[in-house]
Amino acid sequence: MKARYVSLLALPLLALSLLGLVAGSTTAFAAADEKLKAAAEQEKAPLIETLHDMVLIESGSGDAEGLKNMADFTEARLKALGATTERRKTIAGTRADMVIATFQGTGSRKLMLIAHMDTVYQRGILATEPYHVDGNRIFGPGIADDKGGIAVVLHALKILRDAGWKDYAKLTVSFNPDEEVGSIGSGEIIAELADQHDVVLSCEPTAASPVAKNDALLLGASGTATAKMEVKGRASHAGAAPDLGRNALIELAHQLVQTRDVAKSIPGTQLNWTTAQAGTVRNQIPEKAEAGADIRLTIPDGIAKLQAALDAKLKEKLVPETETTVTITAGRPPFVASDRGRALAQEGQAIYAEIDRKLDLVEMTGGATDAGYANRSGKAIVVESFGLAGFGYHARDEFIDTNSIVPRLYLMSRMLIEQGKKK
Repeated sequence: MKARYVSLLALPLLALSLLGLVAGSTTAFAAADEKLKAAAEQEKAPLIETLHDMVLIESGSGDAEGLKNMADFTEARLKALGATTERRKTIAGTRADMVIATFQGTGSRKLMLIAHMDTVYQRGILATEPYHVDGNRIFGPGIADDKGGIAVVLHALKILRDAGWKDYAKLTVSFNPDEEVGSIGSGEIIAELADQHDVVLSCEPTAASPVAKNDALLLGASGTATAKMEVKGRASHAGAAPDLGRNALIELAHQLVQTRDVAKSIPGTQLNWTTAQAGTVRNQIPEKAEAGADIRLTIPDGIAKLQAALDAKLKEKLVPETETTVTITAGRPPFVASDRGRALAQEGQAIYAEIDRKLDLVEMTGGATDAGYANRSGKAIVVESFGLAGFGYHARDEFIDTNSIVPRLYLMSRMLIEQGKKK
């Protein structure tokens, strides 16, 4: 696929006009908005080519080779933009590389952009879900979640690089390889990096029309945890001596029923039992049984409250002489934007209004994102969903809407310019 790049003769003029945008007064800035929009329009075709190249790299969370190829691709692009890069091994999971890039500027603020290189899809998905274009939709596994976010970062930075923008002390880009499995190896690194910055813009996708009427920024995302219920009973012959056993499966069923609604009494928590296993052979009363639950949280003390409520429920047994325990393991922390984050998102609404588009602010999603790690300490101002508009993530027929490319590049570029101006 051939990209239509700006002619070399036009680049100096474009750079000069954008420099006027970056450095000018409020009046000059307002007059230069169309020039920034034109720069975003000129990046649309190159961005689509970048998407094409990345989608052809299969990079499921467990695909070490694919993740290395994505890291190679993004690192090379960031180096070409002038960044100093490092590859940092994640501490769990596939132990694939994070790509961390830094740009040194002449301003006073420290800005950070985050996105992820992994997808939920298994190797070979392109055979049944190939990259293809249908009108204003481009389809491909991972194209919205989150290769579209990576593309916005790369091409917004190119626009600003061409303009000579350096109004920041440090600008850091972090692309991690394990977001879809809870950032189990990168979350602590993201949190540590975020605490060294003033602002973090996270680049997960926004929902595309007709699913959502307008593009959006996200102000909240659930944290995650898992629960494991274990029941110990006593084995016996299911035909000859069933009464001598203590059926762990029956007790597990009882406990699942009586704990299924426990989270409804704890606002900000959600618990759903989703897996179960008991017994090994048909003719034996099972002595062990276990179940697993998915937990979502929007409050910091949600795990402690759920644990206490579950422990209280477990005291009521159906099968005597059985023992039931529930263990909760924390995952990604919740993201709830601060007042400063909400104000930043409102600036995004004003930026979208400049190009006659409406930007919604979504209070909460049941999904979880790395904004939770970035926002954990509250030191940085964090807002989520600066990626492209798309839909079908984690499913078949994932796509991005090409009509969102120019607005999202404009939003990201303008947001960085405005944040750089602040002291």
